[in-house]
Amino acid sequence: MQVKKKLLDIVRDKIRFKHYSYSTERTYVHWIKHYILFHHKKHPVEMGKDEIESYLTKLAVKDKVSPTTQNQAFSALLFLYKEVLGIDMSEWNIQALRAQERKHIPVVLSKEEVQKVLRNVPAEYTLIVHLMYGCGLRMNEALNLRTKDIDFEFDKIYIWDSKSLKDRTIPLPQKLKSQLLEQVEKVKEIHKADLENGYGSVHIPYALAKKYPKAQHEIKWQFLFPMKNISVDPRSKEKRRYHVHPQTLGRNIKVAAQKANLNKRVTSHIFRHSYATHLLQAGIDLRSIQELLGHKSVETTMIYTHVVSEMNKAKLISPLDF
Repeated sequence: MQVKKKLLDIVRDKIRFKHYSYSTERTYVHWIKHYILFHHKKHPVEMGKDEIESYLTKLAVKDKVSPTTQNQAFSALLFLYKEVLGIDMSEWNIQALRAQERKHIPVVLSKEEVQKVLRNVPAEYTLIVHLMYGCGLRMNEALNLRTKDIDFEFDKIYIWDSKSLKDRTIPLPQKLKSQLLEQVEKVKEIHKADLENGYGSVHIPYALAKKYPKAQHEIKWQFLFPMKNISVDPRSKEKRRYHVHPQTLGRNIKVAAQKANLNKRVTSHIFRHSYATHLLQAGIDLRSIQELLGHKSVETTMIYTHVVSEMNKAKLISPLDF
């Protein structure tokens, strides 16, 4: 007798079939479970427009979540109804109270401040942060780099399956070329030892793992910035070496900023903001920066023109100083 799968297990299967990341899987499952519990474990098939509106309104009014968080929950419900249950929500015209959105101009670092932080980042993470600033990478884009993604012959870095789902190439910073070559050699040594110890496999996209079962043991698929220790894959339960943990890198960046005595709130994303702003200041056109950042819309990139504008305002003097 075949056991009927639970709804959340079906959600997980569908997410993996669509090749979404593990963090997206956890997030979507969390919000879908939260939505069901809010409506006293009622099955989503028995719910619709009214239940979704009341849930999203509750998040905004009672829980006072941010617009990003509310949109995240809404995306999870869209996935549930469209991809899992096969129900089209487009005609429902959801009218929930939206969390209040505030437009913030990104905080950026000057070139001198970037260097101060870099000097205080522990040696094992310095190259990662250099890449984040030197290429405008998101943290996850930097951490998900494989050895094959660095093209030393044509001086390019390939970014696959980014947040925008748009693959792109970025110029390889010449100042980092020798360090990246050394890093690849370190990965080769680690991988050789892992194979000798009965490990050596790495997570690769499901479709490729199925089509090329030996690929997960190949050096080209190994993470460019591997963890120090072998860990257990949360999906396959297989013991393998993953990339540096985002929280570990984020914590070290925060500590480095404190040691640099910066009063600004420094996160991993500030290097991407600084990269775009410094390119604008250097006269690089907006469209080129949009492509380098992987933004879908130029409007997203235009926020950096406001940053530069604010910086220029700071150069203006008061009438009192005339």
